[in-house]
Amino acid sequence: MVERETMEFDVVIVGAGPAGLASAIKLAQNAQEKQQECMICVVEKGSEVGAHVLSGAVFETKALDELLPNWQELGAPVTTKVSHDEIYWFNNNDKATAIPHFATPKTFHNDGNYIVSMGNVCRWLAEQAENLGVEIFPGFSAHSLIIEDDTVKGIITGDMGVDKDGNEKDGYMPGMELRAKYTIFAEGCRGHLGKQLINEFALDEDSSPQHYGLGFKEIWQIDPSKHQQGKVAHGTGWPLSGDTNGGSFMYHSDNNQVVIGLIVDLNYSNPHLSPFDEFQRMKHHPVFKQVLEGGERIAYGARAIAKGGLHSLPKMHFAGGLLVGCDAGTLNFAKIKGNHTAMKSGMIAADVIFNALQNQQANTDLVEYKTAFEQSWAYKELYQSRNFGPAMHTLGKFIGGAYNTLDQNVFNGALPFTFKDNTPDYDTLKDAASSTKIDYPKPDGQISFDKLSSVFLSNTNHEESQPCHLKLKDASIPIAVNLVKFDEPAQRYCPAGVYEIQQIEGEDQFVINAQNCVHCKTCDIKDPSQNITWVTPEGAGGPNYPNM
Repeated sequence: MVERETMEFDVVIVGAGPAGLASAIKLAQNAQEKQQECMICVVEKGSEVGAHVLSGAVFETKALDELLPNWQELGAPVTTKVSHDEIYWFNNNDKATAIPHFATPKTFHNDGNYIVSMGNVCRWLAEQAENLGVEIFPGFSAHSLIIEDDTVKGIITGDMGVDKDGNEKDGYMPGMELRAKYTIFAEGCRGHLGKQLINEFALDEDSSPQHYGLGFKEIWQIDPSKHQQGKVAHGTGWPLSGDTNGGSFMYHSDNNQVVIGLIVDLNYSNPHLSPFDEFQRMKHHPVFKQVLEGGERIAYGARAIAKGGLHSLPKMHFAGGLLVGCDAGTLNFAKIKGNHTAMKSGMIAADVIFNALQNQQANTDLVEYKTAFEQSWAYKELYQSRNFGPAMHTLGKFIGGAYNTLDQNVFNGALPFTFKDNTPDYDTLKDAASSTKIDYPKPDGQISFDKLSSVFLSNTNHEESQPCHLKLKDASIPIAVNLVKFDEPAQRYCPAGVYEIQQIEGEDQFVINAQNCVHCKTCDIKDPSQNITWVTPEGAGGPNYPNM
């Protein structure tokens, strides 16, 4: 039995993203206002706050306005206001049609919003939290749950200094027990403890399966003559075809930089599809290439996003804690935004928990969170856009897109129809033999690049000789099932080259290059056999995004 140090708090928050930090700040504000002591701890697996934050991001300040109304005076890194929007339908690899605003859902319009680095916004939010007395522990992974008598009592951080065989190395440090009266889980999309909680307490028994997209992002330093600060461009269509949905974006931020990306819905059916290579060839379309040519790519990252919306929200409360933000799936896909709704969900959690603490309650099931969330503007947004993704999946890009434009622009999301997509993303792949192979062009090293050079730009690093954090339930399945039936899609859907099929001594072998992992969670989501489970590696491992 490992002896662990124990620390006691009123509230432990897992994850220093927008939802977790908004929770911490709101709790501390409530305690300060009521002159009541409240010990708050935020655990962050990244090497620093913001290291694992990856978002577009066009930022709506609605939640921030409520949380810190004087955010501009406080020096928030929210300064580049959107100047204008452009929306494209990409007909093919060299033609694009500009879509007038009246013909697109109004949720796509960005008047009053800002182009930001959410990593830098979270670093700033962490400073505000610490100024209010919140303790933040970066570099510590929340490895496992403390559940006693069917109640969450806190978390255990990951052990440090264990080799790949599970033996203690020099400098071994066992993880700590962080116990709390309430625990807020704000791990982001497909949080590994959130996934366990959903299963443990059957939180999703009344909801549709969660649906996901894989988002890519690069930052480019471009020729100043091509820069149009504040310009936002979105597009759909090519290079994605058939039943593969998604969309592209390019935002002109400050300092002659643009951020460019592609979101690929993970309910695609062709196992030969490589989302990474779709993104690389997308950049060769003239709309993007003319901006990027002569520039320098300075950052790369990839991350899954939860886009199921209202129908996919699990129950967010359970004995001892709450799920908030993208750990629950509060992103509003109709707006292609989730930071403001994540923050609001965390702020509501803080209010509900603080009221419970004032009433001397601990480790109870805060059922009142459901009512408080459903009375908020965040829930109203999700309700109005409840059919957005399911309509696209059910009716297709054109009819679904037309329905969404009508529903959002004319009826404000009130059309009396309900669309649901009850097929999990992992269950949509067709057999490789009956699917069309895709011949992707080789990267040119100027506009398009390979996976390994991209991972290098993500500053990804994991401590040498530690247990593999990508767990196989059955080591035989990748070769015996997935390779035979689907040509093992892990070697294509992973955006970091983690999974390979290699010939070793004349036999196919499934190789896991865990050191490349950028923590996107796509393998945990898309593996058709649901054989891969992503767990936290040692704290501070993974990408180190500077300005994403």
